Amino acid sequence: MRLATASLSDRGGRQRNEDAVGDWSSDRLYYFVVADGAGGHGGGDVASAIVVDSVLADLRYLTVAELPPTGQRLVSAIRHANANILEEQARGDAALKDMRSTVVLLAIDCELRTAAWAHCGDSRLYCFRGGQINVQTRDHSLVQDMVDAHLIEPGEARRHPRRNVLLTALGTPGELAIDGLDGTFSLLDRDAFLLCSDGLWEYVDEMCMREALDEAATPDAWLHALAARVRVTAPARHDNFSALAVWIVDPEDTQSTVLKNR
Repeated sequence: MRLATASLSDRGGRQRNEDAVGDWSSDRLYYFVVADGAGGHGGGDVASAIVVDSVLADLRYLTVAELPPTGQRLVSAIRHANANILEEQARGDAALKDMRSTVVLLAIDCELRTAAWAHCGDSRLYCFRGGQINVQTRDHSLVQDMVDAHLIEPGEARRHPRRNVLLTALGTPGELAIDGLDGTFSLLDRDAFLLCSDGLWEYVDEMCMREALDEAATPDAWLHALAARVRVTAPARHDNFSALAVWIVDPEDTQSTVLKNR
């Protein structure tokens, strides 16, 4: 099984990039994570770095009994990351006491050709199959609840004045809402995953994502097209934006220069 991957992280119109991205792989397993430090709380860059380091370290040592990685196991890794943020908050640094982060996490088992994912907050995972969105995670946000309650139309969510109000984020004491896939997801050749912070999807709608995917020869080209769209449509002081692209490559496709053989 072959994967083609790419990543980007851009500070946008801000002075500091509070997003973090990371990945880890073995002969069998791949993990990908995007975290978005919550702006306005202080220490967002520290929180997102803790999340990435923590979940990758946690999942690196899965036992045979825990394979393949499931959504439930990824939720557990995110809970451990939250505990690490809370521990760092308790050390007493005033700049870090209110730090928060979102997270979206993808695991791929190349031996069994399965994937799993989990997320907290409004960083998203998309899976494109056959040119259509097969999977899209649900934001933990006030505006998403308003969409679900039919108080606003889905198209209004990206520009709603309260779009940035999250209902949950890592670094929050007490019960934490984390959603994970129930079990695993069977992969097909040419499936394409996009993990991204809200700084990207806020300015790139799903139609644009699909069109850019259709035109891209590599994951890197796909992400560069999406980033170009953000820079054209976003205001001057727009948020950081980050993304990871993961393609399940058709064995007959030899065009990509970033293939990883598995």
